[in-house]
Amino acid sequence: MLIMDLHLDNILKDMQKDDIQGYLLTNFTNVEYISGYRPTSFAFCIIKENPIIYASKMDMEIANTNSSIEVREYESMEAMIGELKDEGIASLAIEPSLSYGTYEKFRDDFSVESKTYIDKQRMIKTPSEIEKIRKATEIAQKSFLELDILNNKNTEKAMAFDLVRLMIENGADKESFDTILTSGANSSLPHAIPMAKKLEQPILVDWGAIFEGYCSDNTRTIVYNEFQHEIWDIVAEAHDKAIKAIKPGMKCCEIDGVARDIISECGYGDKFIHSTGHSLGLDIHENPGFSIKDETVIEKGMVMTVEPGIYLEGEFGVRLEDTVEISKRGKVIGVLPLKI
Repeated sequence: MLIMDLHLDNILKDMQKDDIQGYLLTNFTNVEYISGYRPTSFAFCIIKENPIIYASKMDMEIANTNSSIEVREYESMEAMIGELKDEGIASLAIEPSLSYGTYEKFRDDFSVESKTYIDKQRMIKTPSEIEKIRKATEIAQKSFLELDILNNKNTEKAMAFDLVRLMIENGADKESFDTILTSGANSSLPHAIPMAKKLEQPILVDWGAIFEGYCSDNTRTIVYNEFQHEIWDIVAEAHDKAIKAIKPGMKCCEIDGVARDIISECGYGDKFIHSTGHSLGLDIHENPGFSIKDETVIEKGMVMTVEPGIYLEGEFGVRLEDTVEISKRGKVIGVLPLKI
């Protein structure tokens, strides 16, 4: 059975349990996950016994080339709804992210419920998906080393551009998110924007590549003075011990607690201002996450980041991040050392 067919089969089983006859997908990444075709304008994917995608005329060529399920040209909302009703579909599940305006068009003709069937499937990566994440990580890390940041005399903005260029030259589709390359006091901003200025101390780089649709994500912080090293050591301990603690059967919030407790015990709990990590795959942020409130049970096949940080406003910040494949334990993807 093809992987996409397996995903469909599992979703159909979940739908049957809930007496749901159709599942509407409009999120581009979810459509791609199910079919292999990524829309460029819009598409309506209906998962049912005979799944179908209604694609825009602009997309028909790429949809017919890439989709593993039937594709029809979208004519109108009325025509699409009419076809579904003619098939006897009365109950429809939708993604929680569906726009209210689109929901309004379906609510009068179907019993509509918000469901996360596809999110459940995307939590567990296949060996093929993990290999693509591994390749994306390899490309990103190789490119970071080639940037030779310690000897680079360009501005933050120019170096961020160069890092993206290197990733593409090394085989990436593109960057997996806007590259963060920042230094000095701006490193205390978790989502800092590279500036047109020379590097200051310390230097924080958060970057990733996409390979065949799948994302990578790493962060490294280069520190200089004694106090910066002290903070770096605390974050490194939180990073290492959180990864060491990961195993199937634990809850995601427990891993967040491992990292958070270390940082809190050192007196910087209120300076760790985000969750410890997130899943990634076709999107850079997927579910579940290593956060205080996420009680999802960790399973084999999950791929998640571990990225504790300490941010001292107006001074500097330190974040260290690796992506972890979960099997019997957590195993870091990639070979880039924490200390640069």
